[in-house]
Amino acid sequence: MNDSFERQLKKGVLDMLVLKLLSEGPKYGYQLIQELKQRSGDIFSLKDGTLYPILYRLEDSAYVESKWSAAEGRQVPRKYYEITKEGIATLKDMRESWSNINGGITQVMKGETK
Repeated sequence: MNDSFERQLKKGVLDMLVLKLLSEGPKYGYQLIQELKQRSGDIFSLKDGTLYPILYRLEDSAYVESKWSAAEGRQVPRKYYEITKEGIATLKDMRESWSNINGGITQVMKGETK
């Protein structure tokens, strides 16, 4: 049960975390995977098959845009993702929701009421 519970919690916040990283500047998929893993202390260690559907969904929602980089020398072209104005507004809303939910959970777990 614990693994399933943890997976569901992580799944629910991945869109927000990806948008947060993209709010700091354009990134390509592998870079997002590495940053999520490093900055979360290995809590969010994603595979390509998990990240790319998130990016495609965010792109379909117009929260991110993608652009291919030009190949220079031996470097292969990379697809970079960048947050849009709509994505920035959505990230703000997600952060507010997360704060409210986190506060409510903390109160319930402590046995407090507002």
